[in-house]
Amino acid sequence: MPMNSPSTAPHTVSGPAGVPRLEVADALLALLRDSTTEPRADAQLEALTLAVAADLPVLLWGEPGIGKTAALTHLAATLELPLTTVIASVHEPSDFSGLPVVGDDPAEQGVPMAPPDWAVRLVRAGRGLLFLDELSTAPPAVQAALLRLVLERRVGALRLPPGVRIVAAANPRASAADGWELSPPLANRFVHLPWTHDHEVVVRGLGGTWPRATLPRLAPERLEQAVDFARRAVCGLLAARPGLVHRLPAGEARRGGAWPSPRSWEMALHLIAFATAAGSSRDVLSALVRGAVGDGPGLELLAALDRMDLPDPETLLADPAGADLPERGDLRQAVLDAVVAAVRNRPERARWDAAWALLARAVETGAPDLVVVPATTLASLRREDWDVPASIERLAGAVDLSRRADRAADRAADRTTARATAAAAKAGR
Repeated sequence: MPMNSPSTAPHTVSGPAGVPRLEVADALLALLRDSTTEPRADAQLEALTLAVAADLPVLLWGEPGIGKTAALTHLAATLELPLTTVIASVHEPSDFSGLPVVGDDPAEQGVPMAPPDWAVRLVRAGRGLLFLDELSTAPPAVQAALLRLVLERRVGALRLPPGVRIVAAANPRASAADGWELSPPLANRFVHLPWTHDHEVVVRGLGGTWPRATLPRLAPERLEQAVDFARRAVCGLLAARPGLVHRLPAGEARRGGAWPSPRSWEMALHLIAFATAAGSSRDVLSALVRGAVGDGPGLELLAALDRMDLPDPETLLADPAGADLPERGDLRQAVLDAVVAAVRNRPERARWDAAWALLARAVETGAPDLVVVPATTLASLRREDWDVPASIERLAGAVDLSRRADRAADRAADRTTARATAAAAKAGR
């Protein structure tokens, strides 16, 4: 046998102390996979867990490699739910609608639709997290077959148990492999959440510590109040803006995202109730509401929620000295305008004086420019026999300073426009 011929005798490749080298590699891999979790504020993770708790289908949108699958795997492990991953793009429509099985007497018993094995496992377990991955690469026929699964939780002849939650993931069409836009009926069945990376979370995670995903703690004493608040918010907005009840976007791309319909408004109502009962932050609530009905309608709903939390103008007029005005400028402006409107609706000397005292307090505790418009309107409501209150002196200087600042800004803008016009004329010669 030549010297360079490999030996055919069986042998074991071993590492130190006779340990097989593959076992050493496995031990190293186990150390690399070993990680822990820590409590950490993460708005997108909190929004995901809250939507899962509300039993609403969620669709995570993010670029490839951003960590969508890893987040779902971690979520399932933390919630102790068995994870079932189904790659939508590699399945046939019959894998979701069921395969026909011909029995002994189809004319009498019909032809049942047999469900796939993963659906049977979920039903047997009674609970779990169904992860529909690569949704944006599923062709239209598969998307149509998914409609009943996502909305009614039916796969063939089986109905998934209430303990099963559905989360999907998709890449934007520009970065998806042979991607398709989502059909409007399928898109309207999901809460759409953008999934991005936080470099600090990634760095700590690669170091072995990831944020902990936990279900929201719902306060039992706030449940009825949360439902009432959510219903008043959604119904109040739609009563004032009936055109928002159903608005199918014109563009194909926007139809594949969140848009308002009776179904998605119901999802928004549920999400507001859950967020209120959990005491979630505004960032979380904003992501959820906009993910249900779209950016425009969602922002209108958030503004309506802000107005619901504003103090009653009559309460402020009754005690202007002890008034607690909002810190945010837009909310403070809305409160002051509401107070002036209340005086206009019932003009009385005492109420007019109280409104001036409230405006003076607003100048002392916030930006004076917010008082200019309410003060001008309030001054126009004065009756001939009403004396000018002393509180006006406390805000006259601030109002005048704000007006002078506005005039200076206007003059600066006029000068900038004039210079740009002159430059354009010179360039055109």
